[in-house]
Amino acid sequence: MGQHLCCAYFACGCQRCIFVVYNRPGYYNSNKDLTAKQLYKAICAQSPDLPVFLQYWWLDAVVGKWDVAISMKGQAITGVWPYAIQNRLRVEMLRNPPLTAYLGPHVFFPEDIKESNRDNFEHEVITQLIDQLPNCDVWKLSVQPGLKQAGIFKDYELAITVQQTFLIDLNETEEVLFSNMKEPLRRNIRAAEKEFEISDDPNCLDALFRFQKVTLEDKGTEQHYDFEQVNRLFDACRIHNSTALWVAKKEGVAQAVIWNVWDGERSYYFMGAKNPEADSYRAMSALLWHSIKEAKKRGNRFFDLEGSMDPGVERFFRSFGGKRELYMVLKKNQSLLWRLIEMVKK
Repeated sequence: MGQHLCCAYFACGCQRCIFVVYNRPGYYNSNKDLTAKQLYKAICAQSPDLPVFLQYWWLDAVVGKWDVAISMKGQAITGVWPYAIQNRLRVEMLRNPPLTAYLGPHVFFPEDIKESNRDNFEHEVITQLIDQLPNCDVWKLSVQPGLKQAGIFKDYELAITVQQTFLIDLNETEEVLFSNMKEPLRRNIRAAEKEFEISDDPNCLDALFRFQKVTLEDKGTEQHYDFEQVNRLFDACRIHNSTALWVAKKEGVAQAVIWNVWDGERSYYFMGAKNPEADSYRAMSALLWHSIKEAKKRGNRFFDLEGSMDPGVERFFRSFGGKRELYMVLKKNQSLLWRLIEMVKK
């Protein structure tokens, strides 16, 4: 085992020495002493604004086997694209791992870049990154909101569909954030604050899992992950100070639970469910408002509701006054076998 001091730096211009330990071959091609994953772990440690879903420890928790493309200009790190390849029936697929809302490329813009040059810089970096990805017959990848380089993905024969989320700008005052909500929601929150006790209670993770399971089953949908996966990810988030489990209790009984995760820039409504045996429709509203306030105190710039295309859920999220934001889902299916499987599912 050896140690190495790498003087790579970010495109933003903030030179930082990255101290890493390495112990195996297969080194990253621009530095003979580093693998791409080792360099990426160092990048994550130096990049608090990197989306939480792209953090190496998140990927370790949800998928284990993953890799990363890294683009550099000289010694400047200009972008990263972590990815996980899944193999089903000998069909290689590039998809979001379980419990991972967004994945895809992340670009480090130079601090002094002109606004007129941002698009060209992003285009160049993402092209370098996508060229490093393995050739997979099947894609279904939801990328981060705000990424708009659709032309690149079309050039690589990827179909594009869109999903939506709602972003709440936390630069506003708490009073303005509350006033931006619809009046019925504000009334529910005022009443709920008198009715429930809200706290961060990690011991309620199993309750959240059970509540959500019942809710999904009532809608004819299955959970695509088990409690072991959920617990492993929750533990990783706690170790890295990136999560809270907000619980609304009444007379000591959990009425609803929200799992909140965050990075340096955004806070996310990651998962939530009401107690199916309780009759309290206000609890989720109170928990989301509590999460929004905590995100603002923490210094996050946005709260991402991870919006849904379900009309009822969309209506509920829309009442919080956030801005609708579209994000791309990149798709490809060049596998005859997987096409047949998809046809049978329909």
